[in-house]
Amino acid sequence: MDTVWLHDFVCLARTRSFTRAAQERSITQSAFSRRIRSLEAWAGGPLIDRGTYPPRLTPAGIEFLPMARAILQQLEQAQHDLPGRAPGTAFVTFAAPHSISVSYLAPMLAAMAKVHPEIRTHVISDNLHACCHALNEGASRFLLCYRNSCVPLDLDEQRFERIDLGSDRLVPVCVPAAGSNRPAWRLPGARRAPIPGLAYARGAFLGAVVETLLARRGAVLEIRHVDAFAAALKARALDGAGVAWLPASHAAEELRLGSLVVTGGSNWEARLDVALYADVGRLEEHDRRALGYFRDLARTRFSASRG
Repeated sequence: MDTVWLHDFVCLARTRSFTRAAQERSITQSAFSRRIRSLEAWAGGPLIDRGTYPPRLTPAGIEFLPMARAILQQLEQAQHDLPGRAPGTAFVTFAAPHSISVSYLAPMLAAMAKVHPEIRTHVISDNLHACCHALNEGASRFLLCYRNSCVPLDLDEQRFERIDLGSDRLVPVCVPAAGSNRPAWRLPGARRAPIPGLAYARGAFLGAVVETLLARRGAVLEIRHVDAFAAALKARALDGAGVAWLPASHAAEELRLGSLVVTGGSNWEARLDVALYADVGRLEEHDRRALGYFRDLARTRFSASRG
């Protein structure tokens, strides 16, 4: 039994709406319904009466609801009461996708450590969906990620505080042509001469941004390689395998040295905002010190940009 199902069940019991509960849980309604049915299969019978409007708990559901709440409360309390977790020694937990963890979070945490050496940090580095899930479910107090106006996150943005910390660009890069500093391939390509493309795996956030961009611009690509990680696509681009869209910060050194070059103009690029989300309702004292640091950092950067 997955404790996520318990959170789903408690949310549905409170909202009495599959649609609203799915929105609060940041998943599709069909996926939410499947998780409720999985819980009912584990429980051995229906917990929700779907024949009424709005849906209501069955007698078994009414009996199970306080048990589900108690289990979740006990798990959260157990986490706080683990041996060795004395006051002042707890970790501030951040979730961040792999690429942004290296390019942004690591230097930010190094800078924070100079101001707050007493703060200990733990980073959950995974794909964006898993990182959003970690924040939604309380496994992490903070999430650092990219944002793009065309691709929604798996988050209820009204629930979390957002701190904007900067921006990046998603740029198409490839090796230079032999003996020059010009790109080996030029966008948009042609049907008779498609450009070899290096693509993100299905479901990857950066891949969704690229797909949206290509749908507008109409590049002719022949996908030669697919991977979930920007670092892997960069390695293939350096091998001369084709064109990859990478965060500019992730390829900054290669672009500086000329081992990779940008192909196409600015209309083939996409803006990426760097944002920190905080679950302010769950923060403890050490978390709040970290939150204060990032609020100050955002104010400093905003003031510098103005002037």
